[in-house]
Amino acid sequence: MSRNVPDAAPVARLQAMIDASRRIVFFGGAGVSTESGIPDFRSADGLYTAGGLVPPETVLSRGFARTRPLEFFEFYRRHLVHPRAKPNAAHLKLAELERAGRLAAVVTQNIDGLHQAAGSAKVIELHGSVHRNTCRDCGRPHRLAAVLEAPGVPRCDCGGIVMPAVVLYGDLVDRELINAAGEALAGADMLVIGGTSLSVYPAAGLVDYFGGERLAVINKTGADGIGRFAGRALVIARPIGEVLAGVEVRPAAGG
Repeated sequence: MSRNVPDAAPVARLQAMIDASRRIVFFGGAGVSTESGIPDFRSADGLYTAGGLVPPETVLSRGFARTRPLEFFEFYRRHLVHPRAKPNAAHLKLAELERAGRLAAVVTQNIDGLHQAAGSAKVIELHGSVHRNTCRDCGRPHRLAAVLEAPGVPRCDCGGIVMPAVVLYGDLVDRELINAAGEALAGADMLVIGGTSLSVYPAAGLVDYFGGERLAVINKTGADGIGRFAGRALVIARPIGEVLAGVEVRPAAGG
């Protein structure tokens, strides 16, 4: 069997689980977008290997952005914004599942907006989005181009700094988003976790809201963080786009 084709047995089990479900929730992390050319955090070419004298978690903190904005935006543009990235097979399949009436929501830790670009409508972005930017002084919204095309620090017409609406180190995740994600997971009859090691909190703790039996984890490095679901989850240690490309989308009964 080609190494680029996932083993048929677990994909067949995944297909059966999807066919039996109508309120699937997908919970995803950085690994969902690596097949779109966006590096994750801890791989060989990830954010934590970017180099520099100041650690990434310091550069991407709220305090650093406030006191050293030029260095913040240089790093942010270079490593966190990927305007040429396109949705991959995982994003497209999830959008197709939503259109077929099987996927209730996508809960994502990513900030790239690729789920929406693929056509997903119900997306809960726990860590914000590079596509939403706001003047720190007057609150005026700005498009991504305002950040990308500005020389140095992007500024509003009022003179205020235009900041991306993303969760930085030291920030709290919006409580309304946490609640919305928790409600989606609590109402799910299947949970698919993809492209995440479930190591970032409070996002990772949301998995505990899921009370169903059908759980699939699709992640290249396995499923170390699934806690109470260990031993009864379907775990596929393959790239998620590669796996979901083999799933057939069938309309939900009555849909």
